[in-house]
Amino acid sequence: EEHLRSARPAPAAPAPAQTAPPGPAPRPQPPATARVAAAVAASVGTDNDVPLNKTRTITAEHMVRSQATSAHAYVCTEVDFERVDRVRRANREQFREEEGFSLTFLPFVARALVDALAEYPQVNGSMGDDATRLVVHGSVNLGIAVDLAHEGLIVPVVHQAQDQRLRALARNIADLADRARAKGLTADDITGGTVTITNVGSTGSTFLLPVINQPQVMILSTDGVKRRPVVVTDEDGGESIAIHSVGNLTLGWDHRAFDGAYASEFLARVRDILESRDWATEL
Repeated sequence: EEHLRSARPAPAAPAPAQTAPPGPAPRPQPPATARVAAAVAASVGTDNDVPLNKTRTITAEHMVRSQATSAHAYVCTEVDFERVDRVRRANREQFREEEGFSLTFLPFVARALVDALAEYPQVNGSMGDDATRLVVHGSVNLGIAVDLAHEGLIVPVVHQAQDQRLRALARNIADLADRARAKGLTADDITGGTVTITNVGSTGSTFLLPVINQPQVMILSTDGVKRRPVVVTDEDGGESIAIHSVGNLTLGWDHRAFDGAYASEFLARVRDILESRDWATEL
């Protein structure tokens, strides 16, 4: 083709400059976790230095400081979520149409937690600066730990959660999680928390020991809910085997603030609310 072009007569005037067609749009960069995995796969047998991003660095510092500050202790209970799950399944399609997101177990746990705090107010506290007093908060500002695509962790806060029923809590939790992942949170959204829930139940986990979010004195972990055989007792005391939705809740608390009896009774109250409430009326 080159010799054919040279045989053509030259144009009378120089042709206008041609702009090269734009090349293909640059491909979006994969998340850091994917880049790390690709780098490791490309260099099997060698060590790789993986720099921590800013969010991960802050999270690491915060977790180490918490472990060094609080006397961490834990208590776990098994919860029969059958009442909750029946309401979820009966209302999930209508709820999604009305709200635009799925109704998960998390807002039910949040609602039960908030109500139990009214009876066990010391759980909704933080240690004073000199660690000789417990500040019991008058409002429940509920932090929800949100994973940022394995890039770090952030805890946006549902303020004044004690004034919100199930649907409002579900709406606010979903909104904060969406804005956290889209990096759309404000400073007010991530400050002022008094209690925290960390939710890894979607992975089917069985048991997690979470680290307290300073200066709070508690953190509640929700684990996977699964169908299991359970013993059911009827009104006459008769027992039978049934298949129910069952999962674990684990409470991590600062042993400086209160003792195991108080923590266990609080967690049992959360469990009792989840198992016994008429949740259909909340929707």
